[in-house]
Amino acid sequence: MKNLWVIALATAMTPIAAQAQKTDYPQRPIRLIVGFTPGGSTDLVGRLLGVRLSERLGQQVVIDNRPGASGIIAAELVSKAQPDGYTLLISGSSISAVGSLYKNVKFDVQRDLEPLALVATSAYIMVAHPSINVKSVQEMITYAKARPGKISWGASVPGTVQHLSGEMFKRLAGIDMVFIPYKGTGAMMPDVLGGRLQIAIDNILVLTSHVKLGSLTALAVTTAKRSPLLPDVPSIAESGFPGFDTAGWFSLYTTPKTPQPIVQRLNTEIVAIVNTADMRDRLMTLGATPLPGTPDDLRRKLATEVPAWRKVIQDAGLKAD
Repeated sequence: MKNLWVIALATAMTPIAAQAQKTDYPQRPIRLIVGFTPGGSTDLVGRLLGVRLSERLGQQVVIDNRPGASGIIAAELVSKAQPDGYTLLISGSSISAVGSLYKNVKFDVQRDLEPLALVATSAYIMVAHPSINVKSVQEMITYAKARPGKISWGASVPGTVQHLSGEMFKRLAGIDMVFIPYKGTGAMMPDVLGGRLQIAIDNILVLTSHVKLGSLTALAVTTAKRSPLLPDVPSIAESGFPGFDTAGWFSLYTTPKTPQPIVQRLNTEIVAIVNTADMRDRLMTLGATPLPGTPDDLRRKLATEVPAWRKVIQDAGLKAD
């Protein structure tokens, strides 16, 4: 009889022990995967978060850059990892568009990734190399119309929202420019600064310093309102295209079926980090607006963004291999 009581007690305690094990996290280093090359906006925000997560969790957060296919390679890697909270993904807003743009994508962002948190939002900015001597959107349109198919432009990698913003703008402006694909903003920057790309649209976080140095000419931001980082730069909407409004946003994910206590712990820590004065100031200095939120906030964001970009891609007839 005594043995039966011992067995019964052990059985009753098993769920409690399992729950304790789930919340005893983390016990080893965590990998934060970035789907783009070092030096871009997603990488930059990821590194800021990684340092602070390491401090709060008491374990090293290792940044692992896995560029390729507009972040798809990184997302697929995280979607198939062990659901234990030790493999995380930071992504830009392009994660809401790549599934509609690329053929044979093996994951669905709304099904195959576990949302953790929104982090921040930021404007994109259209810049020109000084060699073409244009100072505004309308001057750039005039320049491009006089040289159809001869102007090269870039926007990080295909399928990103900055790329799709450029495609939207081209259609509205009626201009023909040649898109040059890259593996990330960091890979694109030498060509932009060297003048091999005449026009670029990318995150204000990484382009502002070059604008302030005079290496690039700011033409317009993609958001409806001007950015406080460059208040003298008009929006595309102000420049003759009312209603034009696109923005980048950063978010974190992990593998589906990760225990909810781990998901909640990570969300709590990420939100706390973004809400610190130090992190908020750092993000604002870079031109990003802090936007911490719950996993459900991120789900709702995806539910809005995925169909919106699917329509843009279908209307423009875009497709990538």
